[in-house]
Amino acid sequence: MDNNHVKITTMKEVKAIVKPFKVNDILNQLLEAGYPNVTVSMAEGTGNFKSDESTISTHFSITDSQVAQIEIVCIDSDVEKVVNIISSFARTGNPGDGIIYVSNVENLFKVKTGNNVEL
Repeated sequence: MDNNHVKITTMKEVKAIVKPFKVNDILNQLLEAGYPNVTVSMAEGTGNFKSDESTISTHFSITDSQVAQIEIVCIDSDVEKVVNIISSFARTGNPGDGIIYVSNVENLFKVKTGNNVEL
């Protein structure tokens, strides 16, 4: 197998939508646990929880809160650990803390070469 075709076990994508002020704590814990490859995006969203403090976004007429989206791809056996870290450090105990979901990763491609990384 050459460097362009690395055999990997089954991969999963863990995506979490959390309160932005919790991101630094979550990222520090993920880094400490050995997960340095994390993507964080700021977004706007709406969910079941509605607060008296919610405001209508100036960017989108149907969203009412700022959220952070954390994405991490890991091997299948690490999913529980990653989810536990995120949920533990994102939790405030109040409604609207967020959501985490896990998806299968079917293919990986290197941007530099365009080559598929075998799963």
